[in-house]
Amino acid sequence: MSVIELTEEFQLCFAETLSHEGGFVNHPLDPGGMTNLGVTRKTWAAWTGRKVSEVSEAEMRALTPERVLEVYHRSYWQAVRGDHLPRGVNMMVFDIAVNSGPSRAIRMLQKGINAIPGRVKVAVDGRIGPKTIAAASAADSVILIKAIANTRLWFYIDLSTFKTFGKGWMVRLLDVAVDAGIMVTGRARAVVMSARVGDSLVA
Repeated sequence: MSVIELTEEFQLCFAETLSHEGGFVNHPLDPGGMTNLGVTRKTWAAWTGRKVSEVSEAEMRALTPERVLEVYHRSYWQAVRGDHLPRGVNMMVFDIAVNSGPSRAIRMLQKGINAIPGRVKVAVDGRIGPKTIAAASAADSVILIKAIANTRLWFYIDLSTFKTFGKGWMVRLLDVAVDAGIMVTGRARAVVMSARVGDSLVA
C-alpha cells in the first residue's frame, strides 16, 4: 500500500462504516454479490487490476481492514472530498458513498442542502465542487445531517430489496446519523471508537 495521509476524521469515519459493513457475505439477493468488509468482488478486481473471474472466494474472505483501507480512502473519502466537508457531515456522506456509490452520496448531500429552508440552493448533479462545499459549510451541520438522513431513508424505502435488507439499513442509518451528530460536537473519538471494530486503525 502506498503512503497516504490519513486524517483522524477519515479514520473515525472508516471505523464507523466498517462496523456496519461487517465481514464476508454472498447473499443471492444482494446486487453487489460477493462482498467482504464492504468491498465487492468487482471493486476488488478493479482495484487490483484484474478480471472479476480472477478473484477467488478465498481471496475475498482473506481481506482485512488494513488491506481495504486505501480503497476506502481513495475510492470513497477522496471522491466525496471528505476532508473538505464539515465534521459529521463527512461521516454521513462517506458512509452513503461506500453503501450506495459516491455520486449518489453527493446527490443526497445536495438534496439535503436544498431541503433546508433559507439556504442557497445547489445543483443536484452528483458532482462536488466549491459551491456544494461552501453551501454545506454554511449550513448548520446537525440540521444538514438530519436532512441527508431523511433523503437516504426514502431512497432505501423505494428499493425493491427493502423487504429483505430494510431492517439492517434502518439500523445503520440511525447509528450513522447519531454518531455523525456526535462527531459535530467533537466527541466522536470517545463515543464512536469505544464501540467500533476499527479502533486499532486509529492512532
